[in-house]
Amino acid sequence: MTRPFVIALDGPAAAGKGTLAKRLAAHFGLAYLDTGALYRAVGLSVLRQGKDPTDPIAATEAAKNLPADLLQDPELRSAASGDASSKVAAIPSVRAALFDWQRRFAAEPQPFADGTPRSGSVLDGRDIGTVICPDADVKIFVTATPEARANRRLKELQARGEKAIYARVLEDIVARDARDTARADAPMKAAEDAVHLDTSDLDIDQVFAKAKAIVDERLKPS
Repeated sequence: MTRPFVIALDGPAAAGKGTLAKRLAAHFGLAYLDTGALYRAVGLSVLRQGKDPTDPIAATEAAKNLPADLLQDPELRSAASGDASSKVAAIPSVRAALFDWQRRFAAEPQPFADGTPRSGSVLDGRDIGTVICPDADVKIFVTATPEARANRRLKELQARGEKAIYARVLEDIVARDARDTARADAPMKAAEDAVHLDTSDLDIDQVFAKAKAIVDERLKPS
């Protein structure tokens, strides 16, 4: 059996990797997993229980008993869920609870709705190319300046009707970057063989074109 083709997209919050991952998955007919949604769901679950996302016991319990339908909850995209996800993601036992689930997704791509098999998958997160799928066929580290990412996140929050100001959003972005890169277990960093893609001054069509070219090059017959 041919090994599934895997595209790993890593990078900080609001760099555009989620939107890019969805477009790549749709274009190449691959399964898609937003691994950040798993951590957002854990964080949201802890918050809804009235507990602290930095509490290892509460967070690990939530990760082990994560209901699948929570991954579709609109509140996952809230600022509170995003902040909580970064906190629970820094807990080794939470990452361990979700580790195998993510690797199985990459190794066994979900088929199309009609049951037709898929040839691979696209996963985006913080440690896909370094920890979850170190043997991914394509690794792209998607990044942008903190200012550009704060502007994007601000527009996203305002579009959902949430009250937000640029200075606070930028502060949250910088704080999340610090937590994600400093955590002891699977810190956010680019894989040594990843292609860096700075989206600061690019629109989504330009980002997609550059990423597609990277994947197309890898798919060329050797």
